Order: sequence, then structure tokens, then C-alpha cells
Amino acid sequence: MAEATHRNGWHAERTDAAVTVSRGRPVRFDLAVEARFPVMGRERLARQIRQDMWRALQRLRGFRPAVQVMRDGGGLRVVAGGAVDAPFPRQRAEAVIRDILENPANRARWQRFAGGRHDT
Repeated sequence: MAEATHRNGWHAERTDAAVTVSRGRPVRFDLAVEARFPVMGRERLARQIRQDMWRALQRLRGFRPAVQVMRDGGGLRVVAGGAVDAPFPRQRAEAVIRDILENPANRARWQRFAGGRHDT
């Protein structure tokens, strides 16, 4: 069963399988990059990634960010991206998201923020 919350136009939906944080409904991934993470608080991780992604891509016309975090074996699988309602430079936008997800400083900050909170 899904549980949803809304805060300042941002939506969070939680199921047993995944946590999805997005700007608006329905959630669409016209743009998506995947990454793996160790186990930590799923919603906290999703919110931090969404925040960093929004800061980096807020000038991308028609962009509505979405982040989905799923349990995957002994860790987490993250899909970060979202809907884009206008033509956009896909390769450049994907590279920006990939850089955000792979940045060691970001990962360390997210781990500090969400590391002590498992399965949220």
C-alpha cells in the first residue's frame, strides 16, 4: 500500500518496494540515471539527491525532478532524473546528474544525513 505526503509542491510516495520523491504527478522519467548506494534511509537519500539535482538543473526548461530509491540486494538502487516538458540536451543533462550521483563529497554528505536511518 502506498503512502504519500506533500510538502511545498514536492511529493513523497512510500511503498515497501520504493520511495519516490518528485515535483508533481504523475511521476515520469524522461531523463534518468541509475546509481547504487549502500543501505541508508531511502527517503532522506531521495530528498538530498532531489535537492542537489534541482539546484544543478533548475534552469532546464520544463524540468520536474524525480528520484526513486529501491532496495536492491544488500544495498539501494537509485533512479534520478524526472520529466522534461520541452526539448533538452539529454547527454548534457544526464552527465550533470551522473556527476551529482558519483561525486564523493555528495555521497559522504548524503551518508552522514541518511546513514543512521535505515528503511525509511
